Formats: sequence, structure tokens, C-alpha cells
Amino acid sequence: MRHSKIDIPRRDFLRFGSLAVASAALVSRAGQAPAQGTPHLDEKDSTAQGLGYRHDATKVDKKKFARYQAGQTCSNCQLFQGKAGDAWGSCAIYGGKQVNAKGWCNAYVKKA
Repeated sequence: MRHSKIDIPRRDFLRFGSLAVASAALVSRAGQAPAQGTPHLDEKDSTAQGLGYRHDATKVDKKKFARYQAGQTCSNCQLFQGKAGDAWGSCAIYGGKQVNAKGWCNAYVKKA
């Protein structure tokens, strides 16, 4: 029996392994309803600040976040896990914390 050796550099193995784990976590949470009592995302949260999150999309710093376009809100983002009409809903980017449906961040992906 012949054994072939797979030579994957450790750095690539760790990079792809961590990507697989993160993807699996997002997929497993995608179908779950948001937990009652889940906290609202604070605009001062370090991840929120890095992605330019604002509870009100009209207050986004358009010079710093040139990707923003009028009409983009959390409620029409693919990562928003709330139901249509919900004022707040969970977001996959922020560990399930509640984001404002009228909010926006630089991770915005238009719903298909």
C-alpha cells in the first residue's frame, strides 16, 4: 500500500482551519432565532467602531466609509437576522448582538 504525503505549510493549515471553523459557526447560527434579552450593540464597541457601525445609517461618516450608499441599512443586509419589520435584530458579524434595523456598518452585504 502506497501512502502519499500531503505537504501543507503550517501557516496555511491554520489559516484555512480557522476560516472553516468561523464559517461553520456562522452557518450554524444562521437559522437560529435571536435570543430574548440579547444586548444591543454599543456604537463604542471596538468591532463596531472599526466597521463604522451607526444605529442611524444617515449618520455614517461618508468620507471615512466611502462604500456607504443612501438606502443601505441593516434591515436590507444579508447579515441581519431579524424579521422584516423588526426594529432590532441579531447580526452575524457582532456575535449575535442586536443591531438597529436602520443602522449600517462597513460589513454591509445587500440581500439577494
